[in-house]
Amino acid sequence: MNPFEFLSLTPKSNCGECGHPTCLAFSVAVTKGGADPKGCRHVDPSTLPPELEPSPPGDEHEPSARQTDLALVEHLKGKIAELDFEMRAPSVGAQWNLTDPDLLVFKYLDYEVHLRKNGITIDGEDVDDPRDSILLYNYIFYGGSEEVEPVWVGMESLPNSISKVTTLATYCEKILARRFSGRAQKLSAICRKLGAAPADAEQSASVAGIIFVLPRIPIYLLFWDEAKEEGFEAKVKVLFDRRVLQILDLESLVFTAERMAERMVDLDNL
Repeated sequence: MNPFEFLSLTPKSNCGECGHPTCLAFSVAVTKGGADPKGCRHVDPSTLPPELEPSPPGDEHEPSARQTDLALVEHLKGKIAELDFEMRAPSVGAQWNLTDPDLLVFKYLDYEVHLRKNGITIDGEDVDDPRDSILLYNYIFYGGSEEVEPVWVGMESLPNSISKVTTLATYCEKILARRFSGRAQKLSAICRKLGAAPADAEQSASVAGIIFVLPRIPIYLLFWDEAKEEGFEAKVKVLFDRRVLQILDLESLVFTAERMAERMVDLDNL
């Protein structure tokens, strides 16, 4: 079953209950990425073909997560091939040049991305983790957004994000809180190195900054340092533009925060 065949089984209302910005995005995730079709409560399980039924535990034919991710990358390449990069460049904050019309250049956590219709390099190196390719192709495919003043919300305020709140805390917020506990100045310096825009500190945060993981994907980082005398541990909270799911699916959004945390730890190790 291809994405458009599965799409016909959905309500095509783009309600976002599945955690994806559109029914088509969810259809791609199911047919190319191995997502559970039951993620859409509107899809009648009796209409699903056998190949979309979950494989039993230990089934030797079950694809690995990497194989599934690579299949999704190839599908996204096909979708990207249909785009006019000159028209897309302004909305995603990328550079486009007539001398190389199938190339977009933009920043990803201060790395330079060269995205072509048949491949991606980051700082001149081929992409090793297919999740980076999925994120970057998705970002270009969905088209970015206008540069307007965002309204900030936590992950828990986004639709169908309950299962992702713990993931975000585990792979981003808690990692940064532990790493920079008692080292607010170092975290502030790393934020500046990543080009963080200044932000008003909420609730007297020790560090507050807006970091653009991608040109149209800002993350508002808030860090409260430890207060040993009061028995408080360091805490991190990340916020997103409330319209962000119009640009990225929920899975990719959580991945941007994970990559931000990894990048900060890498910079701290230098």
